Amino acid sequence: MGFSGQSIAQRPTGFYVPAEEARHDRTFMQWPVSRTVYPDPVFLKMVQTTIAKIANTISAFEPVILLAGSEYHLEISKQLSASVEVWDVPTEDLWCRDAGPVFAIDNHGELGINQIQFNGWGQKQVHAQDAKIAGAVAEKLSLPILPTGLVGEAGGVEQDGHGVLMAHESSWVNDNRNPGLTRDEIETRLLAAYGAEHMIWSDGVWDEDITDYHIDSLARFTGPRRGIINLPDEPDNIDPFHMAALDTHDRLLAAGVEVEVIPEPHDRRVNDPEFVASYANYYVCNGGVIAAQFGDTETDKIALEALGRHYPGREVVTLNVDVLGELGGGIHCATQQMPAS
Repeated sequence: MGFSGQSIAQRPTGFYVPAEEARHDRTFMQWPVSRTVYPDPVFLKMVQTTIAKIANTISAFEPVILLAGSEYHLEISKQLSASVEVWDVPTEDLWCRDAGPVFAIDNHGELGINQIQFNGWGQKQVHAQDAKIAGAVAEKLSLPILPTGLVGEAGGVEQDGHGVLMAHESSWVNDNRNPGLTRDEIETRLLAAYGAEHMIWSDGVWDEDITDYHIDSLARFTGPRRGIINLPDEPDNIDPFHMAALDTHDRLLAAGVEVEVIPEPHDRRVNDPEFVASYANYYVCNGGVIAAQFGDTETDKIALEALGRHYPGREVVTLNVDVLGELGGGIHCATQQMPAS
């Protein structure tokens, strides 16, 4: 679905994206099926099993909607708990944080869906259905599409729900998504979309991974001007991701954000250098935090305890989602919250 004919200037006022820890109505997820993306059927099955596991885990805390074409529903239903509902919305891949609906709410409790147009991370992945998912969900829920004038992904921006955003320039100020727009123009549109007042930018990394270094695999807000960041104990000064991560950490501190550092795992189950071992890529749901563990007893424990401190009163559940790390993502990338109205 393309942009609405509504201009940016006509965007309804008063809409904002709540913090992830605000109460949800439900969680949305997507079922991966594309044999172009997943040519190995055994690996595809592993990915699907992991998505079902995440959906079932979240469904113990709040309802889950899994989006998939109707031809897959019978197969899917055998793997899901009764609290997971399957909707007939065709999908190709699992990344609902990026291709799914970004819900906003106004001061009257009315919902809308921000039209941040997914384009396969800058046309890096062939897709036909995933770019239409947000519009299809808006239609099924009879919600308005709120134009933003942006191409990109919600995984590329993080909000505290209290007026502050953070993002890597590489995921937004990039000709593969927003050609011709300056950083200031993109910032203005992001702030309007999220109902925020202040933006914290850091450089990020261009063209080294499919997302151009999404912020949600590195740093997350856990409250107003408070957050966590996942950093290596011994940064490699020739690794662009390590250097960019340290830069982001410094810029958050300079902006007055209180940041707790969680170390990256050392002794993990998957040793592929391309593997994304992000403790920051967790998902907050009603009464729970769903996070990854990587098999490193020490750092898994550090992450578990840190999340417990940052989200008191919530049960922290950790899962083996290594297959998503092999794909360059994690639990947060696979989920999208619908706030309670």
